[in-house]
Amino acid sequence: MVNKLAALALAGSLFALPALAQDFNQRPTFGTMELSTNFQPDPRSIDVTAGGNINSDRLGNGCTGSIANAPDVRLQFQAGRFPLYISVTSQADTTLVVNLPDGTWVCNDDLTDLNPGIVLDRPASGQYDIWIGVFGGGTGIPAKLSISEIPPQRR
Repeated sequence: MVNKLAALALAGSLFALPALAQDFNQRPTFGTMELSTNFQPDPRSIDVTAGGNINSDRLGNGCTGSIANAPDVRLQFQAGRFPLYISVTSQADTTLVVNLPDGTWVCNDDLTDLNPGIVLDRPASGQYDIWIGVFGGGTGIPAKLSISEIPPQRR
């Protein structure tokens, strides 16, 4: 009986594992932005709903907050000579998780106050998959994702 329970528990955990990974192959929940360097208007913004049921801590690189399985937004970017700034504003404490074109994960919690942002001094051309999380957990938090080549105002 104990062996059967252990086998059932193991089988159940194997089926649960795929739900734990961020899947950048899934369709982004809030759409795709296609931008080339020196884009206008700058910044470009999109309203999103932050959060999810997956803890981003396991990605490493200072990632924190709860995020969804599918990316919130996909950015197809043609880089030039300008830096790239990816940021989020919200009334809640949000986090930012980005999978870069080379597969590297970068994250931020509080670039300005409780709003996250990532500064890429020499961005690569390619696909950026972006998740907006909620610090401490949660879902359904209104937020705005902004993409810019103009340096953020830090306080």
